[in-house]
Amino acid sequence: MASILVFCGSATGQNSVYADAAKKLGQFIGNQGHSLITGGGAVGLMGVVANAALDAGAEVTGIIPSFLEDREVGHKGLSNLVLVKDMHERKAMMYDKCDLAIVLPGGLGTMDECFEFLCWSRLRLHKKPLGVLNVAGIYDHLEALVAKMSQEGFIGTPNTYELCIEKDLEGLLKALEI
Repeated sequence: MASILVFCGSATGQNSVYADAAKKLGQFIGNQGHSLITGGGAVGLMGVVANAALDAGAEVTGIIPSFLEDREVGHKGLSNLVLVKDMHERKAMMYDKCDLAIVLPGGLGTMDECFEFLCWSRLRLHKKPLGVLNVAGIYDHLEALVAKMSQEGFIGTPNTYELCIEKDLEGLLKALEI
Protein backbone atom coordinates (compact mmCIF):
# COMPACT_ATOMS: atom_id res chain seq x y z
CA MET A 1 0.00 0.00 0.00
CA ALA A 2 1.26 3.43 -0.92
CA SER A 3 0.69 6.86 0.50
CA ILE A 4 -0.15 8.91 -2.60
CA LEU A 5 0.17 12.69 -2.61
CA VAL A 6 -2.07 14.40 -5.15
CA PHE A 7 -1.43 17.94 -6.34
CA CYS A 8 -4.47 19.50 -8.02
CA GLY A 9 -6.60 22.57 -8.33
CA SER A 10 -8.80 24.22 -5.74
CA ALA A 11 -11.12 24.81 -8.72
CA THR A 12 -12.67 22.17 -10.96
CA GLY A 13 -11.88 23.89 -14.26
CA GLN A 14 -14.23 24.41 -17.18
CA ASN A 15 -14.19 20.86 -18.54
CA SER A 16 -15.92 18.04 -16.64
CA VAL A 17 -13.17 15.60 -17.69
CA TYR A 18 -10.94 17.10 -15.00
CA ALA A 19 -13.34 16.21 -12.19
CA ASP A 20 -13.95 12.81 -13.79
CA ALA A 21 -10.20 12.11 -13.71
CA ALA A 22 -9.93 13.26 -10.08
CA LYS A 23 -12.83 11.03 -9.09
CA LYS A 24 -11.35 8.04 -10.92
CA LEU A 25 -7.99 8.53 -9.19
CA GLY A 26 -9.64 8.86 -5.77
CA GLN A 27 -11.64 5.69 -6.36
CA PHE A 28 -8.49 3.83 -7.43
CA ILE A 29 -6.64 4.95 -4.30
CA GLY A 30 -9.41 3.73 -2.00
CA ASN A 31 -10.20 0.54 -3.90
CA GLN A 32 -6.54 -0.53 -3.87
CA GLY A 33 -6.08 0.16 -0.14
CA HIS A 34 -3.75 3.12 -0.63
CA SER A 35 -3.96 6.32 1.40
CA LEU A 36 -4.30 9.84 0.02
CA ILE A 37 -2.53 13.04 1.03
CA THR A 38 -4.00 16.31 -0.23
CA GLY A 39 -3.80 20.02 0.38
CA GLY A 40 -6.80 19.70 2.71
CA GLY A 41 -9.35 21.74 0.79
CA ALA A 42 -12.96 20.64 0.32
CA VAL A 43 -13.34 22.59 -2.92
CA GLY A 44 -12.29 22.03 -6.51
CA LEU A 45 -10.46 18.94 -7.65
CA MET A 46 -8.97 18.64 -4.16
CA GLY A 47 -12.45 18.01 -2.80
CA VAL A 48 -13.38 15.68 -5.67
CA VAL A 49 -10.36 13.39 -5.28
CA ALA A 50 -10.66 13.39 -1.47
CA ASN A 51 -14.37 12.58 -1.49
CA ALA A 52 -13.94 9.79 -4.03
CA ALA A 53 -11.08 8.27 -2.02
CA LEU A 54 -13.07 8.51 1.22
CA ASP A 55 -16.11 6.93 -0.43
CA ALA A 56 -13.87 4.06 -1.59
CA GLY A 57 -12.56 3.51 1.97
CA ALA A 58 -9.21 5.30 1.84
CA GLU A 59 -7.58 7.11 4.71
CA VAL A 60 -7.26 10.73 3.59
CA THR A 61 -4.94 13.25 5.21
CA GLY A 62 -5.21 16.91 4.33
CA ILE A 63 -2.46 19.38 5.17
CA ILE A 64 -3.54 23.01 5.03
CA PRO A 65 -2.06 26.30 6.26
CA SER A 66 -4.31 28.04 8.74
CA PHE A 67 -4.64 31.11 6.49
CA LEU A 68 -6.13 28.90 3.74
CA GLU A 69 -8.47 26.90 5.95
CA ASP A 70 -11.40 29.28 5.41
CA ARG A 71 -10.45 30.27 1.85
CA GLU A 72 -10.16 26.69 0.56
CA VAL A 73 -12.84 25.50 2.95
CA GLY A 74 -10.80 23.05 5.01
CA HIS A 75 -12.33 19.60 4.47
CA LYS A 76 -13.84 18.58 7.82
CA GLY A 77 -14.71 15.07 6.60
CA LEU A 78 -11.14 13.86 6.11
CA SER A 79 -9.57 11.12 8.20
CA ASN A 80 -6.99 13.71 9.33
CA LEU A 81 -6.84 17.46 8.76
CA VAL A 82 -3.49 18.93 9.79
CA LEU A 83 -3.21 22.69 10.23
CA VAL A 84 0.24 24.15 9.62
CA LYS A 85 1.56 27.71 9.79
CA ASP A 86 2.49 28.32 6.14
CA MET A 87 2.91 26.90 2.63
CA HIS A 88 6.52 25.86 3.24
CA GLU A 89 5.58 23.71 6.22
CA ARG A 90 2.62 22.29 4.25
CA LYS A 91 4.75 21.20 1.31
CA ALA A 92 7.56 19.80 3.43
CA MET A 93 5.09 17.73 5.45
CA MET A 94 3.27 16.50 2.33
CA TYR A 95 6.52 15.45 0.67
CA ASP A 96 7.74 13.73 3.83
CA LYS A 97 4.54 11.71 4.36
CA CYS A 98 4.12 10.39 0.81
CA ASP A 99 5.61 7.55 -1.20
CA LEU A 100 4.94 9.23 -4.54
CA ALA A 101 3.07 12.18 -6.01
CA ILE A 102 0.56 12.56 -8.82
CA VAL A 103 -0.31 15.87 -10.50
CA LEU A 104 -3.86 16.41 -11.73
CA PRO A 105 -5.00 19.58 -13.52
CA GLY A 106 -4.58 22.73 -11.51
CA GLY A 107 -3.20 26.23 -11.50
CA LEU A 108 -0.12 28.03 -10.21
CA GLY A 109 -0.16 26.37 -6.79
CA THR A 110 -0.28 22.96 -8.43
CA MET A 111 2.67 23.85 -10.65
CA ASP A 112 4.59 25.26 -7.67
CA GLU A 113 4.13 21.98 -5.79
CA CYS A 114 4.94 19.90 -8.86
CA PHE A 115 8.19 21.70 -9.64
CA GLU A 116 9.35 21.92 -6.04
CA PHE A 117 8.73 18.18 -5.58
CA LEU A 118 10.67 17.51 -8.78
CA CYS A 119 13.48 19.86 -7.77
CA TRP A 120 13.82 18.15 -4.38
CA SER A 121 14.10 14.84 -6.22
CA ARG A 122 16.84 16.21 -8.50
CA LEU A 123 18.67 17.51 -5.41
CA ARG A 124 18.37 14.01 -3.91
CA LEU A 125 16.36 15.22 -0.94
CA HIS A 126 14.03 12.32 -1.69
CA LYS A 127 13.73 9.47 -4.19
CA LYS A 128 9.99 9.60 -4.79
CA PRO A 129 8.47 9.40 -8.26
CA LEU A 130 6.25 12.12 -9.70
CA GLY A 131 3.53 11.41 -12.23
CA VAL A 132 1.59 13.98 -14.22
CA LEU A 133 -1.84 13.05 -15.54
CA ASN A 134 -2.17 15.04 -18.76
CA VAL A 135 -5.97 15.14 -18.84
CA ALA A 136 -7.35 16.44 -22.13
CA GLY A 137 -3.89 17.71 -23.09
CA ILE A 138 -3.76 20.33 -20.32
CA TYR A 139 -0.06 19.62 -19.77
CA ASP A 140 1.04 19.26 -23.40
CA HIS A 141 3.01 22.51 -23.15
CA LEU A 142 4.53 21.43 -19.84
CA GLU A 143 5.77 18.26 -21.50
CA ALA A 144 7.23 20.34 -24.36
CA LEU A 145 8.83 22.77 -21.87
CA VAL A 146 10.53 19.99 -19.92
CA ALA A 147 11.76 18.40 -23.17
CA LYS A 148 13.15 21.77 -24.34
CA MET A 149 14.85 22.41 -20.99
CA SER A 150 16.48 18.99 -21.29
CA GLN A 151 17.45 19.55 -24.95
CA GLU A 152 19.07 22.89 -24.07
CA GLY A 153 21.12 21.34 -21.26
CA PHE A 154 19.37 22.93 -18.28
CA ILE A 155 18.15 19.63 -16.89
CA GLY A 156 19.21 16.07 -17.48
CA THR A 157 17.65 13.71 -19.91
CA PRO A 158 14.19 12.46 -18.96
CA ASN A 159 15.60 9.27 -17.44
CA THR A 160 17.74 11.23 -14.97
CA TYR A 161 14.84 12.65 -13.01
CA GLU A 162 11.65 11.20 -11.63
CA LEU A 163 8.94 12.66 -13.85
CA CYS A 164 6.39 10.72 -15.81
CA ILE A 165 3.72 12.39 -17.98
CA GLU A 166 0.86 10.22 -19.26
CA LYS A 167 -2.44 10.99 -20.97
CA ASP A 168 -4.53 8.35 -19.16
CA LEU A 169 -4.68 7.09 -15.60
CA GLU A 170 -4.02 3.47 -16.50
CA GLY A 171 -0.81 4.39 -18.33
CA LEU A 172 0.31 6.61 -15.45
CA LEU A 173 -0.33 3.95 -12.82
CA LYS A 174 1.55 1.38 -14.89
CA ALA A 175 4.51 3.74 -15.41
CA LEU A 176 4.61 4.55 -11.67
CA GLU A 177 4.29 0.84 -10.85
CA ILE A 178 1.33 1.32 -8.52
